Order: sequence, then structure tokens, then C-alpha cells
Amino acid sequence: MLQSKLPNVGTTIFTRMSQLAAQTGALNLSQGFPDFASPPALLAAAVKHLGAGHNQYAPMTGLPRLREQVAAKIAGLYGRSVCAEAEVTILPGATEGIFCAVQALIRPGDEAIVLDPCYDSYEPSVELAGGRCVHVPLTLPSFSIDWQLLAEAITPRTRLIFINSPHNPSGALLSRADLDQLAALIRDRDIYLISDEVYEHLVFDGAQHASVLAHDELYARAFVVSSFGKTYHVTGWKTGYAVAPPLLSVELRKIHQYVNFCGVTPLQHALADFMAEHPEHITELPAFYQAKRDLFCDQLAGSRFSFTRAPGTYFQLADYSAIRPDLDDVAMAEWLTREHGVAAIPVSVFYQKAPADMRLVRFCFAKREETLLAAGERLCAI
Repeated sequence: MLQSKLPNVGTTIFTRMSQLAAQTGALNLSQGFPDFASPPALLAAAVKHLGAGHNQYAPMTGLPRLREQVAAKIAGLYGRSVCAEAEVTILPGATEGIFCAVQALIRPGDEAIVLDPCYDSYEPSVELAGGRCVHVPLTLPSFSIDWQLLAEAITPRTRLIFINSPHNPSGALLSRADLDQLAALIRDRDIYLISDEVYEHLVFDGAQHASVLAHDELYARAFVVSSFGKTYHVTGWKTGYAVAPPLLSVELRKIHQYVNFCGVTPLQHALADFMAEHPEHITELPAFYQAKRDLFCDQLAGSRFSFTRAPGTYFQLADYSAIRPDLDDVAMAEWLTREHGVAAIPVSVFYQKAPADMRLVRFCFAKREETLLAAGERLCAI
């Protein structure tokens, strides 16, 4: 009988809640994808390149002109000059980038530290490489790093630490001071980083994203992963990239070439066109999503949910303790979907072991205005 290599993994909560939303006709504020149109110029560029015959394999590392656009963006935003040829790799999705980076780093018996709550792909990637995840809970309600707990979790087997800012599911941000503290903690150790920065442009209230790309000491031992899908409202294109120093990029690419070889060619052409012709898109993105956050939170203010406005991402956490404290968050998410027509994600699924008294669900506000208004009306009626 076949023994599963991932015996504790089933269908993800994101798939389950989206399926339940579809079955019940609920508004889907669970899975993180926009329900509004992608930029018309980007779609037109994709159609153009499909018709132009750009439908064969792209270079394994990505189209040179798209890698050059990424390098130019990094120089402009973070002040780092990266080599488009040696340090930027275009990938079919940020999740594949995380997987390939893990496979390049982790060997049997190694440990990787994850900060709970964390994105669900991290641990399976480590386990498939023969490693083990050590879970360190973030401090509630701020979802900040407890530096004492993190220091205590490091052992001679620690090979990798995952960080994620802006943070999914909470929206919390790491600061430059946090990055400095992390650098001091691992300075004399053979420990690498995967910095998940897929929401790098979704930072609100005048804050600035503190990227590992802008930190010389950390970047020297890091894979920084980001997402075109999140930035350009095309999550279904499953296109992302990883940036790492040349020697680390070589190792990631060794894995990538046997996982998927290359990303989708016409989509890479379209993204390169759009980045070159519409640089204003990324500078306008924080205000665009902050307006959606504020619209949703203004609606939610009339409900019995309690919340603090998310500093980043396109997710908003809400505490339902005043509504159904008798339900755990998985049951609450299902109850909201079936009985009140709004689908959410339970936050406990991002934990190895969630606090027993936590009563949080996550809503996605990357939605049309009418969707957010209708969801707010339903949630206020509870």
C-alpha cells in the first residue's frame, strides 16, 4: 500500500470554502483573489502576444526583458542593483518559488522555523525535502515576533527561517528594526531566509514596505519571493519571481528546471510590456487597496465584529467573540457561509496549534465595491 509523503495534508481550506461559497451562493470573501477586472492594457498585451505567436518555451530563468523590468523596479524601490541575468528568476507562481528554494536548502534532518500563523505551503515543502518545521507563534494581537521565543527555537539543526511581510493572514508588517534584529540573531550561524513578500505593494496608511532586498546583510543569505498575480490582479496567471544572490539563484534554478522549467511565455511578454508602459500601477496600488479596506471596515463598524484595520495585504481579520463565542473558527466560517451568505477563512488553519480562545476569521477585501457593500450589509445583520 502506498504510504503518503504528506499524510496530514488534505484539500486546502481555501478550496473548501470557495466550493462552499459556490454551492450556497455566498459572497466569497474567503480565497484571496479579486472579483474585479484586470488592467485592460495588460489583458490587451496578453492577447497581442498570443496572436503574435509567442507561445513556445520561454528561457528557463524567464524572459530577459521581464527580468530586467523586475531588476529596474527593485533598484527604484529598494535601492538595490541586482543582476537580471544572475539574480532574478521568473517562476510559474510564488508558491513554486518557495518550494524550489526549500528544496535547494533543506536536507534530511534539517529544521526550518515558521512563524505562526503562516501560509500553508511552507511546511509541506519542508517535509517533502526531509526536514522538519519548528513553529514559533507570533505575539497577539499585534502578530509581532517574540524575539526571545525565536532565539530559543534556533538549534544546531536550524537551516532556514521563513518570514512573511506584509503578513498573511494578519496584514502585520515587519519594520527595518525587525530585520536588523533578525540579522543580529543569525549573524554567526549557517541559517538562510525565505522572505515571502507577495503583498509588497499593499502597504497602507503611509507606511513603507521593509524589504529584505533593501537589507544588505540579510539579502546575502535570502530568497525573496514575490507575485505578479497579486500586484497586477491576475492571480490565475500564476506568475511570480524569486530574487536571490547568484550562488543561491543557481541552486534554485537547478530545482526549478525539473519542476516546471519555465513560466507561461505570452504572459511574461504581457507583464514586461505593462511594467514598462505603466510604472504608475505599483505606486497607485496602496491607495487603491486602502480605499477597499476602508470601505469594508466602515461597513463592518456597524456590526458586532471587532477589528483593527489591517496595515497591509488585502485581508482583514475580525473577532467574532461577541457573536458566536461557542463556535470554533472553522465552524464559524461555515456558519457565516451557510446561514449569512458571506464566506471567510478561519485563522486557526494557519497555525500548528492555535490559541484555544482565539475567535478570528479572515475576510478578503480585494472585491468590487458592490460586493463589499453587500457583504457589510449581511454581516451587520447578524
